[in-house]
Amino acid sequence: QLQLVESGGGLVQPGGSLRLSCAASGFTLGFYAIGWFRQAPGKEREGLSCITSSGGSTNYGDSVKGRFTISRDNAKNTVYLRMNNLKPEDTAVYYCAARRTESSLCVLIGPALYDYWGQGTQVTVSS
Repeated sequence: QLQLVESGGGLVQPGGSLRLSCAASGFTLGFYAIGWFRQAPGKEREGLSCITSSGGSTNYGDSVKGRFTISRDNAKNTVYLRMNNLKPEDTAVYYCAARRTESSLCVLIGPALYDYWGQGTQVTVSS
């Protein structure tokens, strides 16, 4: 069974940091580009970052550029999202998604173009 599982969410104070993990089971994550998205109540799902299958190309949305870092360890079948300087407006459910592509360039694309999704992990930024 192909599955993505996010972990690492939680409650953090403004200015704090978290590292989210996206672990794959049932398939080799190294063949897939990965995107991180988030969705706050009443809002559309927002693309945050992406990374190519090799890790050679990354991209970030304007709202997280300079604060979030995406990385991957294909040997562990896992992708990470390091989030620094968190703000209350970062509060949302965070999702990872996988898309099989051989592209060497990562471009933020809409969620409909991804093949597999995790169940999400809640991140709450509050004092």
